[in-house]
Amino acid sequence: MRKTLGWLLSLVVLIGTMGAAGSTAQAATAAQPAAATDIKDQILGIPGMSLIEEKPYPGYRFFVLNYEQPVDHRQPWKGTFKQRLTLLHKDVSRPSVFFTSGYNVNTNPRRSEPTTIIDGNQVSLEYRFFTPSRPDPANWSNLDIWQAASDQHRLFSALKKIYKKNWLATGASKGGMTATYYERFYPRDMDGVVAYVAPNDVVNNEDSAYDRFFAKVGTKECRDKLNAVQREALVRREPLEAKYAVAAAENGWTFTTIGDLDKAYEAVVLDYAWAFWQYSLLADCASIPAAATASDQEIWDTIDTISGFSAYADQGLETYAPYYYQAGTQLGSPDIKQPHLKGLSRYGYQPPRNFVPRDIPMTFQPGAMADVDKWVRDNAHQMLFVYGQNDPWGAEPFRLGYGVRDSYVMIAPGANHGANVAKLMDDEKALATSKILQWAGVAPAAALADAGKAAPLAAPDAQLDQRDLEREPQLRP
Repeated sequence: MRKTLGWLLSLVVLIGTMGAAGSTAQAATAAQPAAATDIKDQILGIPGMSLIEEKPYPGYRFFVLNYEQPVDHRQPWKGTFKQRLTLLHKDVSRPSVFFTSGYNVNTNPRRSEPTTIIDGNQVSLEYRFFTPSRPDPANWSNLDIWQAASDQHRLFSALKKIYKKNWLATGASKGGMTATYYERFYPRDMDGVVAYVAPNDVVNNEDSAYDRFFAKVGTKECRDKLNAVQREALVRREPLEAKYAVAAAENGWTFTTIGDLDKAYEAVVLDYAWAFWQYSLLADCASIPAAATASDQEIWDTIDTISGFSAYADQGLETYAPYYYQAGTQLGSPDIKQPHLKGLSRYGYQPPRNFVPRDIPMTFQPGAMADVDKWVRDNAHQMLFVYGQNDPWGAEPFRLGYGVRDSYVMIAPGANHGANVAKLMDDEKALATSKILQWAGVAPAAALADAGKAAPLAAPDAQLDQRDLEREPQLRP
């Protein structure tokens, strides 16, 4: 909703009467404000809201909560489930940020970058079907982007009665996608959207943008170094898979979902270059071993550090099953060629279907992302997209058409999947900060007159402001 709603404070006027023998006298007391209701009681007064715990944090109240949601928003009578969320409460007089990672919610106090910029409250919602926010029994057909957006809309509608100032939606990676989809389906809820490193795979079967990205990212020296390690890992498949089998036995890893250890091993190796650019910087290339002279242990260590050999074991896949399901039904997933592995790769980039238990049916819906992409190009209003120059997920970004209003796409030079406003060039950083403050309704007069004077309103806090860059499976945003 593109307007600020005022906070109405009800006053109770107490009128007392006094009597005296032979006469009566009447006096009215001065109007007194009603005793303020504690914010926890206000929140728990929302039907379906329950408290898991409250954790102290200086300057805030921090609550971990459950909110009862319909399993199917189109048929709410068909049952409910408890969806976990957190609330970092500053003050009802401040604007609020609606954050989601698109995965599990962090139950420790955290503050997203927009929350710091506007010095506001933050609501963080766990994405449906990520445990424990999963219906039981789970009908996986109810896991889609509209249902998730409807979760956000319903929670926002309940909280807006308490937090009446402006709201912004935000998230990074799959969370940035989630914030965008929420805006597409409920464009009147938020006063602005800040979507970080949000992939936009419009046509799932056309992934040449990723091939072009990997042909030019960083330097040739670094690309060649990464490619050589990947190739060497497949040349040495037999001894390294023997190490993998030992590690699996030690850690209790099994490979039922993907099929076998060989498929899991290759999937981890093929993720290596992608994972490097997603999480590392060009300067980190110095830590990559020279493949030709590296020992088996050195090859193992660098791949395990960057890709992670646990990723495609059943135990690694289980947590992310809701993501893989969505990738294989609506979001899409990349498929890059990696010609340097020709003759060595047995499976290529494996599809999401290989990472979801076979008893969960999956059918891809090719129109889902095309619909969102068209809507953003034609209708974006007060939306900011931030990407990292060296992040593979930025190869297919959201783009803006001529009909958009007050919306922007900005790229942080040299940045990876952790790109944010603070990493933009100075002019763009100032503009982005100014816009976030304006959309939240808290821009100081100086920032309105000169974007160069825009700055975060909250003081830095090393613990609150740390970004939990979730170690998401590679190829997964």
